[in-house]
Amino acid sequence: MKYIFLILLALATTFIGYMFSRKYRIRANFFQALLFLCQKFDIEINFSRERLKNIFLSLDEKNKSSLKGIDKNFIAFIDGDSPLDKESLFKGITFLKDDEKDMIFTFFKSLGRSDVDSQSKEVKNFQARFESVAEKVNSDNKKYGSLSIKLGIVAGLLLVVIFI
Repeated sequence: MKYIFLILLALATTFIGYMFSRKYRIRANFFQALLFLCQKFDIEINFSRERLKNIFLSLDEKNKSSLKGIDKNFIAFIDGDSPLDKESLFKGITFLKDDEKDMIFTFFKSLGRSDVDSQSKEVKNFQARFESVAEKVNSDNKKYGSLSIKLGIVAGLLLVVIFI
């Protein structure tokens, strides 16, 4: 019975480490998808002059899942089903910091509000801001993502040794 408890304890600490690692990976994937969205906006706005809703609907499934529902929440605003505020845009998203939410909210708030040239400049400006955040998030993911899994395993093994 004691060994089963120790194995479960080691698995629990490893799982906790994995969950911390997952947070860093989700943040990195989110900002990569946001950068892809900015690039897509820039191309679509300048060349095909596609509507915002169609740009969001034409995203591939990987980027849609990495955006964690922000695209659906913004489409709901476009359709008139919900207002454009932080609560409705970031519904169910807990991994972003407040300053990141402010920057992303300002980006979505500015979409479709100006002429093509001004909109293109704004998208490029936000893309540069998102790139700097994405670099930081990617470095954090590389540093702390694998570290948290390793610490979870080491903590589990340490607890097993202590309790034996």
